[in-house]
Amino acid sequence: MSHLHARDGEAPRRHSDNSLVWSDARLLGFKPMDDTHEEFYAVAFRLLTCDEAHALEALEAFEAHAVSHFEQEETWMLSTDFPPRDCHIEEHAAVLKSVREVRAGYAEGRIKLDVVQDLAMELFNWFPGHADYLDSALAAWITKRTLGGKPVVLRRSV
Repeated sequence: MSHLHARDGEAPRRHSDNSLVWSDARLLGFKPMDDTHEEFYAVAFRLLTCDEAHALEALEAFEAHAVSHFEQEETWMLSTDFPPRDCHIEEHAAVLKSVREVRAGYAEGRIKLDVVQDLAMELFNWFPGHADYLDSALAAWITKRTLGGKPVVLRRSV
């Protein structure tokens, strides 16, 4: 569940937990991004729960998702002249590099299922912080540039 924390004089900031299940607590208020993030959880969960017979397929599906997901966000960053885009793009590249290394290692038989599942857990550990700080800033930037205001997020009972 998300928690709001604020120091004196600061606006509250959201801190997500590292749950493996998508929930409204993760919504950022920019629907195309929120939809892609929900898909991230589904393909990462498949990585975590796959068996040896389906691990390569799950890795390939996650890689395809990550390429599309990151290209979409990078296109938004470039088209809206998002100022802190370099750090964001570098983080995407590092994640994609790790995914590709694990996929190649598994395909060659150098890596076993436990490493695939470790990768999935690392993705679940990485994603909330990435979304709360980098993606939420991008969602706010896009919304401000296109609609003139901040994203509004309506959550079901969270």
